[in-house]
Amino acid sequence: MLFRKKGMKLTKFELEVMEAMSKLGRASVREVQESLPERKRAAYTTIQTIIHRLEVKGAVRQIRKIGNAHIYEAAVTRDSAHRRLIDDLLELWGGSAQPLVAHLAESGKLTLEDLKEIEVMIEKEAREHTSD
Repeated sequence: MLFRKKGMKLTKFELEVMEAMSKLGRASVREVQESLPERKRAAYTTIQTIIHRLEVKGAVRQIRKIGNAHIYEAAVTRDSAHRRLIDDLLELWGGSAQPLVAHLAESGKLTLEDLKEIEVMIEKEAREHTSD
């Protein structure tokens, strides 16, 4: 469950912090920091700054305070964040998914199983639109 309100732009590191928060559910800055992989673990104050920026953007919300620790949770879903990120990427190609799909196919990141699943989704979408 992660991230994205309409018009909200999240950086790669903000998305990583949001991913950690989604796995934790509700968490303090320290818990988020400690949950990040050691190779990506930034200083406490850096994570605190990122979480504050995410709060200003509306991606997280403070839900309570325990002593000096503020407890936060994601305010947007992972699916909505991923959709917006993909929509932003598609805008770079004038809205066409073809360059993205071609790259995924050429790089081997798009499997036959993926294609079959996409075909089922397209057929379902087509049926839903014809029944309207």
